[in-house]
Amino acid sequence: MQTFVVAGGCFWCLDAVYRVLRGVSDVVSGYTGGTTTNPSYEAVCTGHTGHAEAVAVTFDPDVIPASVILDVFFTLHDPTQLNRQGNDVGTQYRSAMFYTDDAQKQLFETARDRATEWWGAGITTTIEPLGEYHEAEDYHQDFFTKNPGQGYCMAVAVPKVNKIRKSYSEYLVS
Repeated sequence: MQTFVVAGGCFWCLDAVYRVLRGVSDVVSGYTGGTTTNPSYEAVCTGHTGHAEAVAVTFDPDVIPASVILDVFFTLHDPTQLNRQGNDVGTQYRSAMFYTDDAQKQLFETARDRATEWWGAGITTTIEPLGEYHEAEDYHQDFFTKNPGQGYCMAVAVPKVNKIRKSYSEYLVS
């Protein structure tokens, strides 16, 4: 099993998308990349903690290749938007990948380079060492499944899930 920590806007969307993929065994929403000890959702939302909303995606690379996990990341959000995704604005919504070792850093750099083929040279995604990862509050875990009719889920998460379902159909949970 392998785990990647990525941030690309609201973690509800990232969580929803990765959960539909075969080989993904766990998705944990959380906060990383900041300076505040034990940040809360409310504190992270202020944009003053330095943390990004992120997900830790654990997957089996024998079922779904690491390159696909990373290509999904670059497909499901717009990595050319600096410190925002749509109406979600602030450093907490930045596009970032958090590595645990040099091998993972290289995988992330290769994926970012590959993403320039469809996004161009304006990618703002940072590649940062993973510091402390703070698990988000329980109500954020698997938020989309628990709240499918919630306005944000309907307007933002559903189109992203549908896009991944169409683009990566061979990796969907059956």
